Amino acid sequence: MAHKRRVAEAVVARLSTCCRALDELDREGVEIISSDELGERAGYSAAQIRKDLSSFGEFGKVGKGYYVKELKETICQILGIDRTWNVALAGAGNLGSALLAYPGFKERGFKIVAVFDNDLRKIGKKWQDVILRDISEMREQVKEQDIQIGIIAVPAEAAQEVADMLVLSGIRAILNFAPTRIVVPEGVRLRTADLSRELECLSYFLTSETPVRTEAPEKRQGCQRSGGQDK
Repeated sequence: MAHKRRVAEAVVARLSTCCRALDELDREGVEIISSDELGERAGYSAAQIRKDLSSFGEFGKVGKGYYVKELKETICQILGIDRTWNVALAGAGNLGSALLAYPGFKERGFKIVAVFDNDLRKIGKKWQDVILRDISEMREQVKEQDIQIGIIAVPAEAAQEVADMLVLSGIRAILNFAPTRIVVPEGVRLRTADLSRELECLSYFLTSETPVRTEAPEKRQGCQRSGGQDK
């Protein structure tokens, strides 16, 4: 049995990837796997796999490897996904609709049980078997449905206010999809998934691989001012 302890976020991310790899292996009927094979599946070195796992105890048999099902179940316990987490979604726009319909959340133990918005035209309607509620009902619903995690999918200008409402409602873990920085008090865990920023990182690498074309000033079109030098 693994023992809970605090580790770096990078370790948690790698464990999550390993857990998915082990899930695939389990479905394939693989019973035992070496750290080298698991590392190849997950995209990490065998040494990194062993180091991360050693943070939580001793696993596997020397000269034999890891029992796939047993290790998968243990990592699920470490990640806290051996149970169901009730989730509140704030924002019923295009992004919120896509997040609610995404099946991967339920598969990993995250169940969106409440959706909030301030658009009167949407309130009261049912989305994916979830009734869309007025955002003013958040505190009541968080308590009533034992919600532990909040997702923000509102415009940037409303994100901080929504985050404050989630915190006041008792939420201690927030996933923010709004393209802005929000601040939460100590004791509340915040993760931001800025999709535009990720695309900008990709566009940067594509741009950096292409030589920048430069021309002499007199050959450029539409880049000169009339009547003197640029100021």
